Amino acid sequence: MLHIQFTPFPELKTERLLLRQLTTEDEKEIYDLRTDESVNRYLDRLKARSIEDARKFIGKINNSISNNELIIWGICMSDEPTLIGSICFWNISKEYNKAEIGYELLPGWQGKGLMQEALAKVIEYGFTIMKLHIIEAFANVRNTQSAHLLEKLNFTRDTLLENKLTGKKEYTNTIIYSLKNKML
Repeated sequence: MLHIQFTPFPELKTERLLLRQLTTEDEKEIYDLRTDESVNRYLDRLKARSIEDARKFIGKINNSISNNELIIWGICMSDEPTLIGSICFWNISKEYNKAEIGYELLPGWQGKGLMQEALAKVIEYGFTIMKLHIIEAFANVRNTQSAHLLEKLNFTRDTLLENKLTGKKEYTNTIIYSLKNKML
């Protein structure tokens, strides 16, 4: 059984990135992430309609982090505090020691290897600190960039889970990847 504690918030650093807690100062960038057509093309979520929506989202997320329900890191360059994306563990199953990973990056920052760097660090955190056994990733079948990124980080297609979810409307056009903790 997982024991999760996200307080104090675990900042993570890589060679180029700082992964930190979201603040209300990120509301414009959160709004941009949640309204940009290319970022949201493969996501099934409501778009932000206003900066107020972004502000409420940040408050809701930070409340969920305080309750140890999920964790979202804002992605920034290490020398610049402006948010460029986010990465999270959510759908955390304490019973099965697993979590789903999700990520997004503003278009101007894509294609630079930044998400691969952020993912590697968050995966390390998930396996070493959270003691996850499995990390899952759900991707739209048309999102070949995301599938390629996951495969680069040794995720494998989980056709057993895909078959279990066949026929459920919310999983139409979804491919599922998983990564097992090799340290256990």
